[in-house]
Amino acid sequence: MEKISIMKKKKQNSKKFIKNLFPTNPNQINQLTKKYISEAKEKIDQVIKLDEKERTFANTVKAFDHICSLSNISILMATLTTLEMLSPQEEMRATAHKSILEIQTFWIEKIGNNTQLYKAIKSYAHNNAKKENLTKEEEYFLLETIEDFKRSGLDLTKEKLKEVKNLKKEIAELTLKFETNIAIDQSHITVSKNELLGLEEEFIKSLKKTDNENISVGVDYPTYFNIMDNCKIESTRKKLYLAFNNRAYPKNELVLKKIIEKRDQLAKILGFKSYAHLDLSDQMAKTPDQAATFLQELYEKAKIKEEKEFQKLSSKPPKSVQLTDDNKIKAWDIRYIKNSYKKKNFGLDENDIAQYFTMEHTVKQVLELYEAFFSLKFKQTEISGLWHDEIKLIEVYQKEKKEILGYLLIDLYPRPNKYSHACQLTLIPSVNGNGPALALVVANFPKSTETKPSLLQRNDVETFFHELGHALHAILGRTDIASFSGTNVKTDFVEMPSQMLEEWMYDKDIIKKISSHYKTSLPIPDTLIDKILALKHFDSGDFLQRQCYLSALALEYFKDGPQKDPKAIYQKLTKLMRSNIQYDKNDNMYASFGHLSGYGAKYYSYMWSKVFAVDLFNHVKKHGLLNPKIGTKYVNLIIGKGGSLDPNNLLKEFLSREPNQKAFIRSLGLI
Repeated sequence: MEKISIMKKKKQNSKKFIKNLFPTNPNQINQLTKKYISEAKEKIDQVIKLDEKERTFANTVKAFDHICSLSNISILMATLTTLEMLSPQEEMRATAHKSILEIQTFWIEKIGNNTQLYKAIKSYAHNNAKKENLTKEEEYFLLETIEDFKRSGLDLTKEKLKEVKNLKKEIAELTLKFETNIAIDQSHITVSKNELLGLEEEFIKSLKKTDNENISVGVDYPTYFNIMDNCKIESTRKKLYLAFNNRAYPKNELVLKKIIEKRDQLAKILGFKSYAHLDLSDQMAKTPDQAATFLQELYEKAKIKEEKEFQKLSSKPPKSVQLTDDNKIKAWDIRYIKNSYKKKNFGLDENDIAQYFTMEHTVKQVLELYEAFFSLKFKQTEISGLWHDEIKLIEVYQKEKKEILGYLLIDLYPRPNKYSHACQLTLIPSVNGNGPALALVVANFPKSTETKPSLLQRNDVETFFHELGHALHAILGRTDIASFSGTNVKTDFVEMPSQMLEEWMYDKDIIKKISSHYKTSLPIPDTLIDKILALKHFDSGDFLQRQCYLSALALEYFKDGPQKDPKAIYQKLTKLMRSNIQYDKNDNMYASFGHLSGYGAKYYSYMWSKVFAVDLFNHVKKHGLLNPKIGTKYVNLIIGKGGSLDPNNLLKEFLSREPNQKAFIRSLGLI
């Protein structure tokens, strides 16, 4: 692996450059980790040792920004995270994991909790900063940096700060362990073919056979959703549901308890009532109380509609669904009963709809949509020598310009030990004057079978809209400050751009444009599209209620108090907020609730962002979803700003008014 040089990468062959970013063996990981940590230490020392009179924004604050977000060590951290999540080689994953912990420790000691570095930046802010004509972005970054240092406890005594450092190291190790335990879980159930009644023959053939000719069913997303939607045998649904919801259990129950304890201790030392208060203190919501109020208001609206939905679903359930004695739907029957209802009452089968969304055609068409709206040009190409031969490379250009804006890697199919959800990672941030950005989209979509190409369910297509939205945010969010680049925004705003693009899947013209039957090449007929659009409100109450419930769960885990019983809280909230669903006593979903590590108490961010997303979508749609003028305005005023301005100001400027919930509530059929 060549030394990473952002400024020089335009002179290199793009494929060679990207390939050289990723270590190819464990020794290389270890060597580069040591080398780049040493290099970063030198740069930090240079900032600290500057004479106070010589300090400028460039040699102090911008230098700090470069170390945090654009240096070799920060990019290596991103590539190692990629390898730990996606490499099929166990030794590479393990070595990457070890190095990530080493880099995180370095980050805590030498950056996040470095009092000398804090003093250097604070000294500049109080003195020479007043003599320089800083831009608004530079002023905002300086202010945010000092506030982050304060929030990290750098005004504490040495003894207290030492406690903070140790706690942060422990938390970093625990959260990484929590995520890894989910990623490496290989849970499965064994069933006979007769126990898969309702599934298509070619799908059954694609599953792994055991020695005695039974069938092994894994918990990857395509397999899980297909069986939960279509299998007519309740016992199979129940077994797979419990296997899926018990991923990483019981290991992660203990890990989660420790995360809760350590985060609570950290918050108390830093002067916060709870970790939730600490976690939300720099967000749009500001406090757990405000987030909880927001959720409660949505929940009350959702509950009214969810009750009506439940009455419809439970009045005449399909044959293999038996309600409980107290008239509840069992958790493993939810998807099946909904799918059966859609088939019976809407004449709509999700597997039939999937025949219009082949992987290849859908990806191509979504890219074309984004080309039109964002005034871009995508060039899809093959790339070899990365962690797997399924990886594709897309070059991103500004329309009618030769200069490349960024590279996009896509890794879309499930495989053993691969990260099992969908996500986007920024490997090289988009920064003015520093060449192309590099982003990665990860998903787990169905693979082709012997007789059919890869066919995407509607939720898969939405996922691609969503994650590609994150990637374009990362690439088009080109800022002067690397730490503000792309998706480096408030957590409760980061999902807004991707959720805005999800809404395109409910526009008739867009659906027709991206659909093509794998046999006839015809788009989805209007009659079927009308049924799909009618379905948007079908279970919106249940969807919103579940999102409020998961958000409340995250807040509850990180409220005041170090000792909590994750299962007791989980069961309490399911009874309180999911009263029409019967959860099994052996259900331990919280152990695989991966957002608890990265998002912490902030899972509410999905709904908080969704409100803004729908408001913006409606505004965009008035001007035309493929109108490059409104697309350019959206880039210039929203995603192109990255995190360089307060999101509230970005929204107000784009909409020419304060954002509100009206469009969101209406979109879910709640009014």
